[in-house]
Amino acid sequence: MPVLDQGISLDRYMLIPRTLIFLTRGEKVLLIKGAQNKRLWADLYNGIGGHIEQGEDVLGAARRELYEETGLKANDLWLCGCVIVDTKVNPGVGIFIFRGECQEGETRPSNEGSLEWKSISDIGKLPLVEDLPTLLPKIIASQKGTPPFSAHSFYDESGKIVISFY
Repeated sequence: MPVLDQGISLDRYMLIPRTLIFLTRGEKVLLIKGAQNKRLWADLYNGIGGHIEQGEDVLGAARRELYEETGLKANDLWLCGCVIVDTKVNPGVGIFIFRGECQEGETRPSNEGSLEWKSISDIGKLPLVEDLPTLLPKIIASQKGTPPFSAHSFYDESGKIVISFY
């Protein structure tokens, strides 16, 4: 199909594509605690990730972001979920969530924040990015070869995030 037949129109809803990666090592998951000077999510725990750049596919972008932010390589990443974040303006955000196992290797320091292997059983006690308490149980339960979950999130009138799974 030619590019002109793709139906691209600035009047249509658009998404900024991002990746979010969660590596486990036994009963621990790798999280990043946002640096204090970060504009977003300072001092909050999140997965590893970032923007998908032009010319990249989602898996390649996830591998790149993982390596850039941690120094780790994971060849067994699998797509475990997709979340559309409705920002009420155009564009929204599309998050491709990956999970993988990482049994060896040391993380290197990151300008994004401190990388920490946290016990899965202790995650509920951590200051997490707002959507993680809802998303993380589905992410951790994901098994390689199972279909990814699909979710839609938006902010209600009070500014609180609401997530619906399909």
